[in-house]
Amino acid sequence: MIKKLALSVLVSAAFFSAAVTPQEVSAYSVSEANDIISTGKRYLGTRYQFGADYGQTRTFDCSSFVKTVYAKNGVYLPRSSREQAQKGYWVAKRNLKKGDLIFFKSAGSSSNRITHVAIYAGNDRLLHTYGAGGVRYSDFNSYWDKRYVKAKRVL
Repeated sequence: MIKKLALSVLVSAAFFSAAVTPQEVSAYSVSEANDIISTGKRYLGTRYQFGADYGQTRTFDCSSFVKTVYAKNGVYLPRSSREQAQKGYWVAKRNLKKGDLIFFKSAGSSSNRITHVAIYAGNDRLLHTYGAGGVRYSDFNSYWDKRYVKAKRVL
């Protein structure tokens, strides 16, 4: 009976560990992540426009920026931030890696309805676009941390 119980606990623990860390299963590549950030940096200062058309690079909104940057690196994502949030593997905030997508809610909202997406650039920095100033880096551990909903790994 004790052997059977011990085996059951070991099997359960192994299954539980695999089930809660799918991000470890993904084929994350540091070089792919660096390419994503390099591509995004090319657009620093590009003007923000809500609903900007995908396929042009004169203006971006948050999700068209992310879609463009990833597409230029062979990763094809849907157009909206809410749809993008359905792709990839969930990542715990403490396990963020360069190139992960981070999703946010509106300021002051009690709902977790996703309204913004950014690319994690490493060192607690986000690469994204919004408002005046357009594409930029922002500190994650500031205004944005309070709006955090979830992160996904698509690389």
